[in-house]
Amino acid sequence: MFRNGEYRETQYSFKEVFGTLVVQKELFDVVAKPLVEDLIHGKNGLLFTYGVTGSGKTHTMTGSPGDGGLLPRCLDMIFNSIGPFQAKRFVFKLDDKNGVDVQCEVDALLERQKRDAMPVPKTPSGKRQIDTEIADMINVQDHCKVEEVDEDNVYSVFVSYIEIYNNYIYDLLEEAPFEPIKPKWNSCNTPVRNGDFIPPQSKILREDQNHNMYVTGCTEVEVKSTEEAFEVFWRGQKKRRIANTQLNRESSRSHSVFIIKLAQAPLDADGDNVLQEKEQITLSQLSLVDLAGSERTNRTKAEGNRLREAGNINQSLMTLRTCIEVLRENQMYGTNKMVPYRDSKLTHLFKNYFDGEGKVRMIVCVNPKAEDYEESLQVMRFAEMTQEVEVARPVDRPLCGLTPGRRFRNQAFREELSRKLEMRGGPINGETEEQSVSEMFLQNFPPLPACELLDVNDDQTLPKLIEVLEKRHKLRQMLSEEFAKNVLAFKTMLQEFDSSVVSKENYIKGRLSEKEKTIAGQKTELERLEKKIKTLEYKIEILEKTATIYEEDKRNLQQELESKSQKLQRQASDKRRLEARFQGMVAETTMKWEKECLWVKDEKLKQLKAIVTEPKNEKPERPSRERDREKPVQRSVSPPPVPNAPPVRLRHRRSRSAGERWVDHKPPSNLPTETVMQPHVPHAITVAAASEKALAKCDKYMLTHQELASDGEIETKLIKGDVFKTRGGGQAVQFTDIETLKQESPTGRKRRSSPSNPDPPEDAADSEWTDVETRCSVAVEMRAGSALGPGYQHHAQPK
Repeated sequence: MFRNGEYRETQYSFKEVFGTLVVQKELFDVVAKPLVEDLIHGKNGLLFTYGVTGSGKTHTMTGSPGDGGLLPRCLDMIFNSIGPFQAKRFVFKLDDKNGVDVQCEVDALLERQKRDAMPVPKTPSGKRQIDTEIADMINVQDHCKVEEVDEDNVYSVFVSYIEIYNNYIYDLLEEAPFEPIKPKWNSCNTPVRNGDFIPPQSKILREDQNHNMYVTGCTEVEVKSTEEAFEVFWRGQKKRRIANTQLNRESSRSHSVFIIKLAQAPLDADGDNVLQEKEQITLSQLSLVDLAGSERTNRTKAEGNRLREAGNINQSLMTLRTCIEVLRENQMYGTNKMVPYRDSKLTHLFKNYFDGEGKVRMIVCVNPKAEDYEESLQVMRFAEMTQEVEVARPVDRPLCGLTPGRRFRNQAFREELSRKLEMRGGPINGETEEQSVSEMFLQNFPPLPACELLDVNDDQTLPKLIEVLEKRHKLRQMLSEEFAKNVLAFKTMLQEFDSSVVSKENYIKGRLSEKEKTIAGQKTELERLEKKIKTLEYKIEILEKTATIYEEDKRNLQQELESKSQKLQRQASDKRRLEARFQGMVAETTMKWEKECLWVKDEKLKQLKAIVTEPKNEKPERPSRERDREKPVQRSVSPPPVPNAPPVRLRHRRSRSAGERWVDHKPPSNLPTETVMQPHVPHAITVAAASEKALAKCDKYMLTHQELASDGEIETKLIKGDVFKTRGGGQAVQFTDIETLKQESPTGRKRRSSPSNPDPPEDAADSEWTDVETRCSVAVEMRAGSALGPGYQHHAQPK
């Protein structure tokens, strides 16, 4: 279906689906024909037409000229089936308590005469001229009938027609008397001047002795033909409330119910008259319901009475849906919830059907218009759910115990007797039926001669009379003997028949006992399976609830996962911003350190230039290449501070932070200074290169750094810092203090970095230059951005 420019598809399952080109006969054969068969067999039936307004419910029920709907076809099938077996009028008489009585032929005749004498309009008869407006609707050429009809019963059909308007029940066949004092109203419930009738009084629902619901005081008309019944229906149809709305020009404003009651009773043993026993009467009922269409007031633009009517229609349909849902839940889950029948007159009237007193069928009418999309979905969803409700239960019919086929055997006996009498020249008219058996028997004897004696000497009359009497006597004896033989033969036949009946009864009893055992076993198995089904349904319900809980947890976890993902994305974006910021800071710091390193390098070069250009009193002696080759290691070693001083016991300088755990970082390029004061830190971890493992164990860090001072001496710096953990789980050092150890010559002369030679060589100038070159062989360079923050890296470059 297209709605708002979109295509949406929803699938529903039904027992039968009819297309738009289906004919009324096909629909009747599938849906309504089984209900008519059940009606003939004494079972109740209920047929709904359900759908949105303007979907074709009334057309489905009544039909159109030339193609009758379900209602005229049901009537036609009923009268085609019971036509030759109908009782005369008023043999069956309905009482005011939803019961039926049977009358004898005399009482029925008096009722008919009384009815003919009344001045009120008579019930339509089949001999009258049919209204041309409905003639084409009831002209059904199918001649459909029920095959298995009990021929020993007589039948009578009663029809009534009611409507449920604004949750009130009205009789559409009621002839309202004219009362000029009261205001006059038309069928649309508005006052008019020329009043044809006063507003009808609403009827009351009551319950009979069999707990069946009925409308008290409702007009029930006995009909004898399809034409007569449909004419009664059409007379009530003209009174039904319809109105013009935005969606339907002739919208039904009420639920109409056409009720067909079929009374049947068996014939007596002779097959002539109805058996006068009320317990043997069977009353079945077929209700054809044309529901008003569900509608939305915002689409119909209803106001005033139309708005009130729409609200009552929707409320009654909602109550019907609620009752079906509760019945379905009670059957599927074994619960015993109360069904709210009394919330609406519609559901209260058909309470017995939903409790199992008959079969219920529903025809769902769907309009393919896109504007009815939402309403059609609701209708089909409800109709699909009603298929899961089973309300039918078996109905026991009373047994009369009379011989079947007695009607036609009695007719055949009469025809045969009339034929024989005609052959013998006897009466063939109605007097034959009134003759006794003895009169017919005497007709077979020879006739008596004249017995009048006119003369005393008459010798012929008496002998003839004696002769005739003797013949009659012999014939009588022969007939008596033949009768005795026939009686004996008949007794023998009866005895044989009794013995065969007894044997058959014994056989039937045995078979019945076997069947009863089988039925009892099947009932036990059925109960076991029902219990198993209920257990499985309960387990399925628990699993469905568990699955619902898991799905809810899954949705919650998915929402939590989405929120976590969004949080991680935000953290990642924050991290990227911080990384970009840190990269900018690193680049800025790198440039700063590079500028400082260049400045330090320039200062070093200036110091070196000053050392090189320093004036000497003597020409420096350049050492020979052979001596350099012999002692290559001593080139980078600084000379001891006091070469000729005696050995002195070293004193360790105590650190200011000796009470804490330290990491003592001494690079392998450091040279021993052989000074008296040496840095000493107790309980320190000495490492050649800083590592994260060592830093994790301590909270203080010390780096021993050596560099050449401006005077050429080695200057030792102790760079100290605090160790702390980073957010990423690593270790970082923040430098806090620097201690400097420096050694100077008391004479102010620059020391040589190589050991002293008591015999200086001849090339003193070369030696002086070599001393400067040797002292500058250890280069010191400061770099920024090491793994532990700003620090120093040490490396030696041999010249």
